[in-house]
Amino acid sequence: MQIQGDATVNKLILLFVFDKMEAPLSDGTVLDICCSSNDWINYMDCRPLIRQLLEVGFLYEVSVNGKPHYTITPEGRVCLARFFSKIPTSTREKISQFVKQNRLKYRKKQECPADYYMNNDCTYTVNLKIIEPTQPVLELKFVVPNRQTAKAIYDKWQDKSADVYASIYEMLVD
Repeated sequence: MQIQGDATVNKLILLFVFDKMEAPLSDGTVLDICCSSNDWINYMDCRPLIRQLLEVGFLYEVSVNGKPHYTITPEGRVCLARFFSKIPTSTREKISQFVKQNRLKYRKKQECPADYYMNNDCTYTVNLKIIEPTQPVLELKFVVPNRQTAKAIYDKWQDKSADVYASIYEMLVD
């Protein structure tokens, strides 16, 4: 339910999403939430709108593991509180429902990033992290023999990261 061409409403939608998510979000996460997973905002409009909200002080940038993330400012919350009724009720309800169902998934995705790549010798390196708001608390690198193994580790990381951390911590501290 895109509201094409209404930049003011689209900015309010972005502020509403940031407010509901209650955590700093990367560009990619915002694009996924607002444009890919839902069609609340046009993909080509989303990044410029984020920049505009930064410029007027309704969002601010924080660094999470050296990468820019954005969160709503107190001024952004005041603006949202004053004008949120301009967001269609159906859109507000969809955003609230989506965030309620997916907040944890997006947090895990940002807090437990994973990546893999092929090495010169045709093996793969898998990078796994658990990130707190200011710094990584765990970083693991595995060299595995093939892409299938790398992908399997990558796919399981978000669900298993807390257990892996707890096991390693317990083994090393005891």
